Amino acid sequence: MKLRQIFTVAMLSAIAFAGCEKANIDVDTTAIDGSATGEVSGVWAKGSIHLIKGDVIIPEGKSLTIEEGVTVLMDTIAKPEFIVKGNLYSLGTTENPVRFTVLDSYKTTAKRFGKLWGGILCGPTAVEVVLDHTILEYGGSTTSDASSSVKMGLYKAVAGENLPALWFANANGKLIVQNSIIRNFQEDCTYIEGGKIIFANNMFYTTGVTGGEAMNFKSGCLADVANNLVYSANTNALKLSNAGDKTPQAYIIAYNNTFVNTGWRRPTAKGGSVWIEATVRTELYNNIFANTRFGVKRDPKKPEDSRSKYSNNWYFGFDQTTVNQFQPGSNDVVAGTNDVISKVANDNDPKFVNYPTNTAVLNADFNTAWDFHLQGNSAALTKGTTAFTRHHKAGITTANGITYVSPEPSVIVGAYGTKI
Repeated sequence: MKLRQIFTVAMLSAIAFAGCEKANIDVDTTAIDGSATGEVSGVWAKGSIHLIKGDVIIPEGKSLTIEEGVTVLMDTIAKPEFIVKGNLYSLGTTENPVRFTVLDSYKTTAKRFGKLWGGILCGPTAVEVVLDHTILEYGGSTTSDASSSVKMGLYKAVAGENLPALWFANANGKLIVQNSIIRNFQEDCTYIEGGKIIFANNMFYTTGVTGGEAMNFKSGCLADVANNLVYSANTNALKLSNAGDKTPQAYIIAYNNTFVNTGWRRPTAKGGSVWIEATVRTELYNNIFANTRFGVKRDPKKPEDSRSKYSNNWYFGFDQTTVNQFQPGSNDVVAGTNDVISKVANDNDPKFVNYPTNTAVLNADFNTAWDFHLQGNSAALTKGTTAFTRHHKAGITTANGITYVSPEPSVIVGAYGTKI
């Protein structure tokens, strides 16, 4: 961290603790380092630091643009919620991502599942939300009667709920989450209740103490989900449901993703890899399921739409228990066309560049040195299909004129091919 930023963080921390009695006063954080509580909008300029010392709100009809390299530093005493009633554009880059985070001193093993701030809560009036090259970490606190989200009727609007990293609830809205990382949260990474949606090239890991999905979709969602890595989600990598009675019917196309070790830390019927229910329509292609608990699994009492399709997915289990649990026809696991499903432990190894496939399935700690690209001799490099049409091939265009296109399908199975 630059010297100026160190001094800035120290100054902002002092402001936060000295000014708690002014918690309802808005502070202008446009274009410079600052601190904020209450309503915010405008631009947070490249490389700036903003201490969020109380719940902040982007008002309906207004927008906040967060430029590359911005640090949004959450006060761990206030545990603020970041509420979006208007539009949010978080636009980082590979070299300079936007970070929603806490001070490094709080990033301990004891706090690896966060709970240190709320989440980004985008209500029914939020029209456009873009998280590009954005890191969300160490959040997911539990609501109380005093929480703004409870008072405003947002998310589940009751005390005692563990907040997701991201909630979006406008079936007529646009949601783009790409090139981003969500990690160290108490429960769900995302809880999505509608919208035209792209989730692409993201990573989800070290999430979920006793429950929680990486991506949780409900009715009203038309989503393309591609090229994502999910490691050890407590419950499922994907929970796909048409619950909620919104229009349109939830229709999720998930392709070319890599799911590893998911579901083992939630030893119930729903703990697994992909859970489908309640007339959701889904298509699942070219996904790697490595050491996941179960394969694609349906709710037998509330099954998916009969038009759903599954094909060219790759299943690998290091031990026989895992292999037995993802066999189609057992445990309500769904069969696919042209799937690669071994019946013997350690068969059909996808050959990751650097990941010990015998890593304990209950492990939730992610090693950033792992590399889930495929080796050049992996059979998974040619077993995918491109014979399907995704929702957002033509792209989703936002008010600022940027068009976001969901990734092209690939015959390479999984989220990554060989290293370039």
